[in-house]
Amino acid sequence: MKSFDKLPRIVMLVLLAICVVVGVLFYAGGSNGTLDVAGDLLSIPRYTDVFLYLNYALVALVCLITLVVMITKFAAKFKYSPAAAVKSLIPILLAVLVFVVSWFLGSPEKMDIIGYEGTDNQGFWAQCSDMIIYVTYTFLAATILTVFGMAAYNKFKK
Repeated sequence: MKSFDKLPRIVMLVLLAICVVVGVLFYAGGSNGTLDVAGDLLSIPRYTDVFLYLNYALVALVCLITLVVMITKFAAKFKYSPAAAVKSLIPILLAVLVFVVSWFLGSPEKMDIIGYEGTDNQGFWAQCSDMIIYVTYTFLAATILTVFGMAAYNKFKK
């Protein structure tokens, strides 16, 4: 059991080392040339693709781990107390509701971005960008309200 307890620390250190190496490559790895954006020349880092792929992999890994842990805990809780297990689904359902409402609040109309001439700034991706912004604002507001609400609750509880 002792060796199993060390596993998360080893994985964390390996991921940290990979992130440091990719970060150094991204910032110190030189340039792939320049890009003319609205009259300004912008440098394109050589390892941008590696940096982005690492971030995609980390986000996917976090989502996968979160789902596995949630399902495992739900199954364990459901075994002993089905009512409590169903109650534990409420925050997850609320989070899904926030995502769905944010999606429908988003606009698929084309965003005007100076110097950008692609098609990823309209339709699905424009609506997805709006959704991410709305979700971020909603969760930030919920976090701030929770912090102040718990502080007030603890003050009045005493």
